[in-house]
Amino acid sequence: MLDQTIRQTILTLHDAGHGSRAIADALGISRGAVKRVLRDGRAEPPMFVRDERGEPHRDDILALHASCKGNLVRVHEELIARGIVTLSYPALTAFCRKHGIGHEPPKPKGQYHFKPGQEMQHDTSPHDVHIGGALRRVQTASLVPCFSRRLFFQFYPRFTRFECKVFLDDAATYHDGTCEHCMVDNSHVIVLRGTGKEMVPVPEMEAFARRLNFTFIAHEKGDANRSARVEGPFWFIERNFLAGRKFTDFADANRQAREWCDKVNAKFRRSFSASSNELFVVERAAMRRLPLWRPEIYVLHQRIVDLEGYIHVDGHIYSVPYQLIGKSVEVRETKDKVRVFLGPREVAVHDKAISTTKQRKTIVEHRPPRGQGAAHLAPLPEERELAGAGAPFAGYAVTLKQRVGPRWPIALRRLAQMRRDYPSAPLAAAIETAEHYGLYDLDRVERMILKNVATAYFVVPAEREDPDQESDEG
Repeated sequence: MLDQTIRQTILTLHDAGHGSRAIADALGISRGAVKRVLRDGRAEPPMFVRDERGEPHRDDILALHASCKGNLVRVHEELIARGIVTLSYPALTAFCRKHGIGHEPPKPKGQYHFKPGQEMQHDTSPHDVHIGGALRRVQTASLVPCFSRRLFFQFYPRFTRFECKVFLDDAATYHDGTCEHCMVDNSHVIVLRGTGKEMVPVPEMEAFARRLNFTFIAHEKGDANRSARVEGPFWFIERNFLAGRKFTDFADANRQAREWCDKVNAKFRRSFSASSNELFVVERAAMRRLPLWRPEIYVLHQRIVDLEGYIHVDGHIYSVPYQLIGKSVEVRETKDKVRVFLGPREVAVHDKAISTTKQRKTIVEHRPPRGQGAAHLAPLPEERELAGAGAPFAGYAVTLKQRVGPRWPIALRRLAQMRRDYPSAPLAAAIETAEHYGLYDLDRVERMILKNVATAYFVVPAEREDPDQESDEG
């Protein structure tokens, strides 16, 4: 079929007085083709209309498409089973594409242009990685400045707000600065509510962003292409960096990831006509500088040292000085350390265990000298208070300490507080009853005390006779 340009040329030459033979010779086409164009008289080629075998059954196809939830394989099977039409599967899919049944035409992709230091993008993606001799699912966190596309990523066993802050701090250190905005998806780790321009970040994360001198923004829902700068490298990481690599632990994996980032960022990229490091020289001048001092990122835990002189954090066990047994301590879990504080003083530091298997870490200096054990430790103030209170508190406290296990300091503190709060007579009666029946559940003991208090102190007086009635009788 002749295109519109040739058809227009034929009409123009004919209007200029040239015959069909001369036009055919000049254009190298047949005289019959010239005559057909002259008979039609239009430069626009005619539409080629062909009957479609699926058109008579359009309503059936639409109904089956809805009932089969858009699965064209099932639609084709139902059409054949019902004997509605003998239509091949390629013909069915072509008919549906042409008429927009369950198919939307591809939308044009746009381009995003970023100025140096304008925006960086952060996202996470799950990957299966060989760590510690086993294949395990990890979270890969990545951050990319949009102008230079300088890649940085790390692996984490999980990705909470703590890991997010640790990663962003490491990424800012790697790039020696931050961009004005950080584009994120609509993840609950950072987003409190809303999407896109209406997104409100979690106050904790917003305050952390101010510390590093940037602000969080989010792309609109369904606009995944907006974060393509950080989404694209995930496929590259999976197909290149992770291919055939095995790691001893997370520290080894993250060390190799950083080295691989250095190598990739220094590599010449034909699409940029430069390497990411060369573009970063331009971008770094526009990036925001990091503060002179940044406080250490940590998660705060409150723990009571058990009878063995250990504390438990995330399923792992860490030793503390044995003199602190029964005392409450503050635990700061950082990126790679577990720090234990008694008030303002740091009393123990451990390398953080990052593993799914339970680990027990002991420092020799935390153990008592040979021949000395917990029996030589000074009793708690509450323990001394109960022992000096005499019967029935002294004997009950000794048995309570044996029965409740490692959390006996909490139980003794509560019993001592109960002794201070409640009247002595109802309290002593309840303790004597509990000791007689072997009852060491302090919740039930407290209910017994309250019952005794109510009986002794809140007695309803007997009803008095009506004084008016007495006067009438008199």
